[in-house]
Amino acid sequence: MSAPKTMLQLTGRGYSPASLAHATLLVIDVQEEYRSGVLSLPGLDAAVAEIASLLAAARGIGSAVVHVKHLGVPGGLLDPQGERGQHLPEVAPLEREIVVEKRLPNAFAGTELHDRLQAIGNLDLIVCGFMTHSSVSTTVRAAKDYGYRCTLVDAACATRDLPTLDGGVISAADMHRIEVIALADNFACVVPNARALS
Repeated sequence: MSAPKTMLQLTGRGYSPASLAHATLLVIDVQEEYRSGVLSLPGLDAAVAEIASLLAAARGIGSAVVHVKHLGVPGGLLDPQGERGQHLPEVAPLEREIVVEKRLPNAFAGTELHDRLQAIGNLDLIVCGFMTHSSVSTTVRAAKDYGYRCTLVDAACATRDLPTLDGGVISAADMHRIEVIALADNFACVVPNARALS
């Protein structure tokens, strides 16, 4: 029996990783909730370091950067009026960078993200942020519907432990790995870390 192949391989629609010089860096929901709130992520520090590397590289060559910020529930998760809804300071947007606010996991739903990306003019997106299984996944999947090519940076994303239907727990590491594998099947080119991008 032959080794399994991804849908991208089987259909001949796979593509090489994007270059930072010719892509838009899309940073999704890198907010305080994921550090100190109830949604704190086990792999956050390592992922933030990777995101910081991506931002430094993109800014160093003048590439477009778009930040997505989730507007949560006042007084609750990702509180838009409180500290937990704020961008993490070490990877916060610069004044000239675009910030798109969303209320649903999919950053295209009910926002100006598509219009903003069209104005920039890059079909290639380099994607990072939180959480892998939720906002990152839904946004990457939706991006394909809009005709974008996503390059997902594995080490620059993270998620959390989740309960299973049988009363167990799937670890954040396993949940992240499974979601990245699923996205690599038909929705994104996946690279291991920031160093893998030219």
